[in-house]
Amino acid sequence: MITLENIVKHYRLGDVDVPVLKGINLHVEAGEYVSIMGASGSGKSTLMNIIGCLDRPTQGSYHLENRDLTTLDKDGLAYIRNQYLGFVFQQFNLLSRLTALENVMLPMVYAGISKTDRRDRAAAALVKVGLGDRITNRPSQLSGGQQQRVAIARALVNQPSLLLADEPTGALDTKTSKDVMALFHDLHDQGITIVVITHDSDVAEQTKRKIHIQDGLIID
Repeated sequence: MITLENIVKHYRLGDVDVPVLKGINLHVEAGEYVSIMGASGSGKSTLMNIIGCLDRPTQGSYHLENRDLTTLDKDGLAYIRNQYLGFVFQQFNLLSRLTALENVMLPMVYAGISKTDRRDRAAAALVKVGLGDRITNRPSQLSGGQQQRVAIARALVNQPSLLLADEPTGALDTKTSKDVMALFHDLHDQGITIVVITHDSDVAEQTKRKIHIQDGLIID
């Protein structure tokens, strides 16, 4: 599903090129449950941004489902993000004025799906994450774990090929973190490909394959 070959990423600071990724080679099969683990500054977030089509590599190639994404323009990358990728972040990024249902419906607006279908699919996604009885609640009426479940439902509603989770338990307490990771296990059992970015060894241990990144290189 994912093939990264010799991915290099530099950032320009003044007159200096700062290397962040120094030649990443990585393959993830469809249906895998993988963690990319590294300390702050290791390059894991930059790698996630490239996998998630939020940034471009300085050099190297990135293929998603045999499609070369490095050839796409901004509109093409936006299409891939909307149609093929689902994102879960440490901060839930829910709109406070909208209900859980309305938050989950948002990605489908940009996909051109009819309002009736948006409502039906959003409700089904909330049931899938155990929040079928909370669809009319706004974020302020939900716990942190429930808000993250809404965010996961939003990530799943367009039926993405790949779910990317960036520190998904970072803002949660221990018990709620376990609940969220149990949900990821359930989603993986249903065949969803999941890549988790984390610095937490306990989170990484719950995935099926651990990839360690250090100083911009995969070391294990």
